[in-house]
Parts: sequence; C-alpha cells; structure tokens
Amino acid sequence: MSLPPGFLDELRSRLSLSQVVGRKVMWDTRKSNQAKGDMWAPCPFHQEKSASFHVDDQKGFYYCFGCQAKGDAISFVREQENVGFMEAVEILAREAGMPMPARDPQAQEKADKRTQLIEVMEHAVQFFRLQLKTGGGAASREYLERRGLPEQARDRWDIGFAPDAWQGLWDHLIAKNVPPEHILACGLAKPSAKGGKPYDTFRNRIMFPIRDARGRCIAFGGRAMDPNDNAKYLNSPETMLFDKGRSLYNHAPARNAAGKGQALLVAEGYMDVIALAEAGFEASVAPLGTAITESQLELLWRISPEPVIALDGDTAGLRAAMRLIDLSLPLLEAGKSLRFALMPEGQDPDDLIRSKGAGAVQKVLDAAIPMVKLLWQREIEGKVFDSPERRAALDKVLREKIKLIRDPSIRAHYGEAIKELRWELFRPQRGAGQGARGSFKKGKWQTGPVVHADTKVSILAASEGAVENRLREAVVLGVALTTPEVLDDFEYAIEMMDCFDPEVARMRDVLLRYAHSPDPRMEVETALGVEAVEKLLRYPHVSIAPAIRHPGDVDLARLTLTEELDKLKTERGLTAEIADAEEDLRGVADEAVTWRLGQAAEARNRALRSRQEDSGEFELGPNGAAIDKDEREALDALRDRIDFTRGGRSKGE
Repeated sequence: MSLPPGFLDELRSRLSLSQVVGRKVMWDTRKSNQAKGDMWAPCPFHQEKSASFHVDDQKGFYYCFGCQAKGDAISFVREQENVGFMEAVEILAREAGMPMPARDPQAQEKADKRTQLIEVMEHAVQFFRLQLKTGGGAASREYLERRGLPEQARDRWDIGFAPDAWQGLWDHLIAKNVPPEHILACGLAKPSAKGGKPYDTFRNRIMFPIRDARGRCIAFGGRAMDPNDNAKYLNSPETMLFDKGRSLYNHAPARNAAGKGQALLVAEGYMDVIALAEAGFEASVAPLGTAITESQLELLWRISPEPVIALDGDTAGLRAAMRLIDLSLPLLEAGKSLRFALMPEGQDPDDLIRSKGAGAVQKVLDAAIPMVKLLWQREIEGKVFDSPERRAALDKVLREKIKLIRDPSIRAHYGEAIKELRWELFRPQRGAGQGARGSFKKGKWQTGPVVHADTKVSILAASEGAVENRLREAVVLGVALTTPEVLDDFEYAIEMMDCFDPEVARMRDVLLRYAHSPDPRMEVETALGVEAVEKLLRYPHVSIAPAIRHPGDVDLARLTLTEELDKLKTERGLTAEIADAEEDLRGVADEAVTWRLGQAAEARNRALRSRQEDSGEFELGPNGAAIDKDEREALDALRDRIDFTRGGRSKGE
C-alpha cells in the first residue's frame, strides 16, 4: 500500500520520539536535557550499562554510539516490536490519533481477517483457562502443582486445559457466534473426514498460549495428559497467524527483560521457559517443538547479540547444539554469536531448578562456553590424534567449517581461536619445558633430559647442537615468514622441528599459533618485535636463500622447505637411532646396534650428499657412507663402549 504524500511527515511531527523511545528505556537524568530534547539512555538494541543511546527530539532521530543503531520513530517501532513497515505506521498513527488512509480492498480485507482471527484465539485462551479451574481439569492442576506452578503462576502464563471432548471448544465458539470458517482458519478445529461436524484439534491437554512479539495469541502448544497419546506435545498447525519457524515462545516478555540487562536464554520447551522465568530468568524463550531455524536465530539476535543456548544434559540436547553450530556459522557477524550452557547429565533447566534451585542454574550459565569451543569439542570428542594423518584430517575438517563463516573478520578470529585450542591439545606432547626433548615409545610420548649447550657427553648431544641443523631451522622459519601461503602444507613438519635455540623455538611457536591468521608475519612481529624477525632474515645463511630473496614465490618456497625439512628429518632419524643404541648399551648389545647406526648414518648422508661432494672434510665409513670427523670420533667412542660392555674393558686399558 502507498501512503498519500505528507502523511508520514505529519505523523512524525505529531509524535515525540523521546516518548516513543521512553517506553523501552530508562533515561540517564544526569546526561539528558529534557528541555532541549537531548536525551540519553542505555541502548535498547544491545546490552550495555553506559548511556550511549542518543535521542534528538527536535530532529526526530536516534543514534547509538555503541552499536551504531540509528533511525526515526518508525524504524524504532519496527525493530522493537518486530513488525513490518505498515504495522509500525499503524501503531504510531493510533498513538498520534491519526486515521490511516484508505487501503487497498484486498489488503484491508486480509488485515481485517487477521484481527478477527486474533479475537477468536483470545476467546479460546479464556475457554481453556476456565476449563482448567473446573472438575475436569483437576488432574492437570495436580500435575502443574507437582511441577512447581501454583495458581498465581498459572494465571500469569494463561495456562489452560482442553477438555477430553470432541467438540468442546467448537461448541463454545459457535455459541459466541464465531463463524465456523474462522475456527478452522485458526487451527482450533479440523474438518471431519466423514463429512460430519468438525472436531477440536486439542483434546485432554494442558494448553500453553503462544504469543507474537506484540503479545497477541497466535497459536497454542498442548501437553497430553494421556501417557499413551501419540504426541506428548502438539502445536497448532500453520495458519495465517502462525509460522512455527518464525515464532518464539515468550518472545515479548523476554525481549523486555533482555532490554533491562538480563541474559537471553534459549531453552527447549514451554515448561523450561516458565520454570526459568519464575526463578528470575525472565529473558527466556524456546523454539516451538523443532530445532532452531535461521529465522528464529535472527529473532534471537534482534533481542540480544549473544544468546545463551541452555540445552538439556542428554544426547538429544547435544545433537541440537551441534545442529545449531552448523546453522549459525554462515550467519555470524561482529556482535552476533552464541554461547552454550549444558545442563547436568539427564536434567533440563526445570529439573535443575526444582532439585537445586536458581543458584545451580546460574552456575551453569556462568560456565557457558563460546561456540568455537563447542565446535572444537565436537571434532575431537572420542578421537585419537596419534599420527600426522589424523591430525591433518582434523585440520581439514576445521578449515572446512571455518570457511562457512562469511564475515572475513569473524573467520580470521575463529581460525586464531582454533589454532590456540590445537596448540593446547598437541603442544604438551612435545615435552616439558623449553628445550626439552622426547620420543614416542611404547605408545607414549616420553620426555628426555634437557640438553645444554656445553653438554658433549654423547653423540646425541653433539648432533642436537650441530650448527647445520640450527641454520636449516632458521632458513625454514625465514621462508615460512616471507611466504606464509605454504604454511598449511608444512605446518606439522615445522611443528616437529627440535629448535634447541630458544629464540628460534619461540619464533616457531608464535608463527604456528597464528598460522591461519591473515598475516602471520605481522602477528610474529607484534608478539616478538620487528627487530627479532629482521634479525633472523639478516642471518647470512638465511638472506642468501633463493626463497628469501624472492618472497611470495610459492613454488620456490615449497621446494626449499621440502629440501630443508627432509634433511632435518633424516638427521633426527640418526639421532633417534643413536639414542636407542645408547639405551641398548645398558642391556645386552650385539652386532645389530652397529648395523642400525650404519643404516641411519647412510640415510642421513644421502640427504646431505650434495654438500659432502663439495667438501673435503668428510671420509667414508665402513659401509661407504660419508661421515665427518666429529661423527667418526663419536662412533669410535660408541664402539669402544660396546666392546667394554662385551669384554669388561675399554680400548686402551
């Protein structure tokens, strides 16, 4: 419908915006100047304590310096009452005493019918309430008393009872001259398949009115009193008034309570909402018998930027939470998220309140976790990540989930949070303390002793302190910092580097923590300082690397990292074999020890052959592998120890 020119201007001129807004906010008297129409209050669109919401009565506009909400009286009513443009205009026109202009006949007819159907629904509310107070409602009253709802609470919630009769409500409404087609259009009765008299939709059920954001009854939810009934809970069918996926139980009261600072809670059923509200958690709502829909999620975010999903502590509750995560991820924006409060196992909010009181519920709500942690928990629950393949599978799943987030800022922060959680899960397995070293034996990660720089009592210490390895690790970090696009493919291998140089280890740790951020190098520079990164990149052996001289060349970076990490891996393999050989010396050693050392040394030297061929500082071992002077001396010392173990004396005695 189009409005005549000047109608909206006349409407705005007749209204005081501060009066319209004042019904929903508490003005800050110290900051406001009523004489000038300069009013301030906590914002009704988001939870806050400071008065950042400004109303300029003379100009007829409002603006929030916190959430940037802005508009005039019409937009304020639209957002607060969750109505369309024309409905907002009608509300304000009635308040201003202005008759609405003539509308299109069909649109007027539709609006008139909605009004008539709402009147029918209110007749039904009063009928059900009366039936609950009669003898036929005795069993229902006793049930509600056991559930902690005395008469005063039942009246507050307009709870009623549908008698166990086929046409109880039908006959009552017909007697009030309600047209039969209106009763059917409200979903209060169903036509008979045999062509007879229509019958009531709800029979022998406790009745809960479902109201829209303006407090009008648009549907009912009924709980069966017969334990053998096929449906324990039954909602009204979809009608002109009722769209189940776009409605919330207790919408209007919860919105008002949330506007006063209460946390918005989302429970599963009517009784949970009533129990929570009666216990003081008035900003409580529930979806209507189904999983939360996208439309309901948008409604929740209009009420509060971070609703708390209070789910039952059972398998069904967890499944509902997991489904909601997948629904919510693409819709997340700055200031729009969810938290999850899981009730104790086997209990819902109503059970917890009746058994332990409101304080127990508050503790659960205080422990509510952000959605990112529940997403993480879902992907790791009951799984073992004892291999690179399993860790890679976890990383892939999480990356795919994070990609669903459309907002780039939220997506980046989720990646960072997941990285932190992954760090907490996997890093403890690397050993205790800076420089600690471990090995995976007998199904467990075993931590070895800290190797200090001046410790040269074995070939293991000499190998771990080798200059070549430190140079390679510095090159690896330099390439990863200058071409971070390759981090996804080499993340695990970089994580497995020993990094006995404390500075390199710290830089590696920070780099991995922010590997999925938009700019990992900037994060490292922020955490450790620009000088630390520049110092690493200025090292001669780092600065001359082709991949460092050509930052951003992904192919060259991949080639460099593959080569350097392969050399480090073979060196680590030799180190592990020597460590095992030393351990064997404490028992019974045999020729297999020397053979294993030879094989490991040969594998190691294959990776280093190009360097060895260009240097004269190497000699050939017994199996033809090139070894340097230090390794020769260490192997000779190890064989002496083996001889000593066998013959009771060492060479030279």
